[in-house]
Amino acid sequence: MIGNVYVIGSYSTKFQKWPDKSGKALTRDALVGALRDAQLNDAGVVENAYFSNCGMGVIWGQDMVRGHSMMAPLVEEGLFPERAPIINVEGACASGSMAFHLAWKDILSGLHDVSLAIGMDKFYHPDMQLVLTAFENGIDREDKDRLIGEYRTVAETCGQDFQFGDNRTIFMDTYAMQACWHMWKWGTTQNQIAVGASKNHYNGSLNPKAQYQFEVPVEKVLSDYMVSYPLTRSMCAPIGDGAAAAILCSETFFNTLPPSVRERSIKVRASVLSSGKHRPINEPGLSKWAADKAYQMAGLGPEDIHVAEVHDATAFCEIYQAEMMGFCPIGTGGKFIESGATMLDGKIPINTSGGLISKGHPIGATGLSMIYEIATQLRGEAGPRQVKNACVGLVENGGGVISVEEMACGVTLLGKP
Repeated sequence: MIGNVYVIGSYSTKFQKWPDKSGKALTRDALVGALRDAQLNDAGVVENAYFSNCGMGVIWGQDMVRGHSMMAPLVEEGLFPERAPIINVEGACASGSMAFHLAWKDILSGLHDVSLAIGMDKFYHPDMQLVLTAFENGIDREDKDRLIGEYRTVAETCGQDFQFGDNRTIFMDTYAMQACWHMWKWGTTQNQIAVGASKNHYNGSLNPKAQYQFEVPVEKVLSDYMVSYPLTRSMCAPIGDGAAAAILCSETFFNTLPPSVRERSIKVRASVLSSGKHRPINEPGLSKWAADKAYQMAGLGPEDIHVAEVHDATAFCEIYQAEMMGFCPIGTGGKFIESGATMLDGKIPINTSGGLISKGHPIGATGLSMIYEIATQLRGEAGPRQVKNACVGLVENGGGVISVEEMACGVTLLGKP
């Protein structure tokens, strides 16, 4: 490895429905925000970009050259250098972490001194069928029958029915069945899932960039509209739009920066990607593999993490990922969340941003928005949701579905310099 890699600029737009804002405008907002955060007056120092996006092809008809199309106006404005390479990245909901990982690797290799990871998606669209089709592209469509068969087997094991069909989202249905199995195997309760959801809605109420900025008491989480048992609407991430970005640099470039930038910079301690497989449901998932490797890379353990953002496309996912990240033993995630351990003043605060279920989940931007939240926490700039003495943070970002786990996952460890 060639020195350290630092995040010197990080930014996220507010996540919400942006019907009157184009993808190019959201992309511009994220880049300008990251440049300002890094105090970079000369955008020409950025040598390349990895552009994360998932929905533009199916929903908006822009495929193949998504990032190039979104960033072409930024080149004309002098916000991104001419001729610099733009690489399109797509890995379902894990795309943002993939873009970040690739930018990180470019700097580690010595190829670049400054690299940009930027993600944008617009999933709000009047034609919901287009949106549902886009989401279904996150599975192996050629082997769809195998996926459905595996979930039906899981459903039979725990005495449930696997619901699947038109006008439903397959992701919520698969997460619901994983939750049902966890309830059957480990005694996790719907109330424990609701406690986690309520906690994240509270955190979202403190986050001005969250899509939902209101509290939802546990009883209202439970009484909300049932999406797919045991998951109610308040336990599920909403559809929305947004963009986020991170600017990474080498130690050589870092040393040329003014103290005001270096003092707010964040060191990348580890970045690991993993891929899913067809696995037995009682076998630990791909995120545990990635987390274990990230801890080893950084010389850290779960006990060293002060704050974490995990991919809670549903509130059950936080229970599961708390186990996979090693914050609690496997099978005890429900009790762990119920105990208050993941609250802002708990043992390991998780999803201080409000998580996906409150902050929002515009797929291509999600992983980078999680980086932004952890950077904000480590800088001590999170305001009323600030975790005390946060020095090391973790991001877990998963995407797609194969069998009973995600297709892809990224785990990133960040720390103060």
